[in-house]
Amino acid sequence: MSKIATRERILHAALEVFARKGYHRAVVDDIVRVSETSKGAVYHHFPNKEAIFLALVDDFAARLADAVAHAIAGSHGALGKVEAALRAGLETFARNRDLARLLLLEAVSLGPAYETKRTEIHERFAALIGGYLDQAVQEGAIPKLDTRVATLAWLGAVNEVVIQWLSRGEPDLLTEAVPTLTPMLLRSIGVRT
Repeated sequence: MSKIATRERILHAALEVFARKGYHRAVVDDIVRVSETSKGAVYHHFPNKEAIFLALVDDFAARLADAVAHAIAGSHGALGKVEAALRAGLETFARNRDLARLLLLEAVSLGPAYETKRTEIHERFAALIGGYLDQAVQEGAIPKLDTRVATLAWLGAVNEVVIQWLSRGEPDLLTEAVPTLTPMLLRSIGVRT
């Protein structure tokens, strides 16, 4: 088995273990058993359990970024790109519920390393959204506004919808949240829907 395949196998097993036991109750031995690898293989790729978790965060962020980039590439105009990014982001969360639950609900107690990673990812997506909102203002597609505040409000709204979906199972992200949230967010920046 290649190093990349072993690493992916370990991450897949870690996700399963973390989803079942939670981060704090999971131990590396659980990940070794589920991945059907050795402790040496796990420690070759990751120095500790926290590093495994942070790798899962990075992988999810990459998946989210890829989905958003693909959606944006197929869209026209700044507003179309923002709308496509929102839909792609929520769809990615919907397809990765276990990982989303870990990252948004259970990881809040993981301390500075996770907080640094979370902030890095948040800023990455805020820059993406903010850039397209700035472009929409420049194109005259939306009225002049503080795009930084609008971006933070959008991220907060999306975050809260996803957290409610994770903790209560409502709203359904694809059939309820996207059709409701998208026009609401667009109206918040002056777009008539």
